[in-house]
Amino acid sequence: MKVLEEIKKEAKEVEKEKFEKKQFTILGFTVWRILAYFVVYSFLGFVIETIYGMITKGVIESRQSFLYGPFCGIYGLGAVIMILFLQFFNKNNNHLFFGGFLIGSIVEYLVSLVGELILHVKWWDYSDMPFNIGGRICIFFSIFWGLLAIYLMSYVNPKVDRLIDFFVAKMSMVKLRVVTAFAIVFLIVDCLVTTYALSVFVIRKVYENDLNVARKEVIAIEYQRIYSNPKKVALINRYFHDEKMIKTFPNLKMEDANGNMIYFDCFVGEITPYYYKLNSYLRRDLIENLKQGK
Repeated sequence: MKVLEEIKKEAKEVEKEKFEKKQFTILGFTVWRILAYFVVYSFLGFVIETIYGMITKGVIESRQSFLYGPFCGIYGLGAVIMILFLQFFNKNNNHLFFGGFLIGSIVEYLVSLVGELILHVKWWDYSDMPFNIGGRICIFFSIFWGLLAIYLMSYVNPKVDRLIDFFVAKMSMVKLRVVTAFAIVFLIVDCLVTTYALSVFVIRKVYENDLNVARKEVIAIEYQRIYSNPKKVALINRYFHDEKMIKTFPNLKMEDANGNMIYFDCFVGEITPYYYKLNSYLRRDLIENLKQGK
């Protein structure tokens, strides 16, 4: 029986090796592994950001990048890009630091820029920090990306690879293909729906509150086009209402025409932009436990 099981195991591994060889690769990584990296690191980022919000703000709030799915996309995207390109810097820690400093800064800048150009919102703003470029990146977080690159490639990613390999070993080729296809479709749909939801929410808040922003006339035209359609209004009111949007994106903000920051949680009435507020004792205990590594 043991011999038969070993033969089946070897046959399964050979089949998976053939499957991987047939897959399209990007810089030596298969698409499904890149997708797995994105999902794992986006979820880890979501957990990290949630804990950070609990400590710094004393609330349990959403740190999602998308409407559905517990993913913080900047972590997943950043990790994927860094893993793909840091292999060219993986000679020693100095090279990894430089690669992380450079690649992390570029990714952070581009993600911020795309958010402003396409969605007209600011995900973060470093304008009050020294040595920043357009408020999108700053020297402090660029150094953080460099240090993270060393930790990522030397310690974290080898463990993530083992975790991915463990689950892959437990799955048949059919299940692997199905899971990969489902994950891709889900993420694409979630991204598209989120983009639309953010767009109609920002347009609604700007128009209804007469906010002094760039492209104000264009936004007014878009508002009339969208909200004159009863079917669209019914869809928006059901799925993309103020409470849903501000609880999912509690830190959503944009610049007005004078360069001042507009925080959208100020324009949603009595809706709280978080799920739960920790009392001072619970928050203090949380910080103490984290310090002690519990």
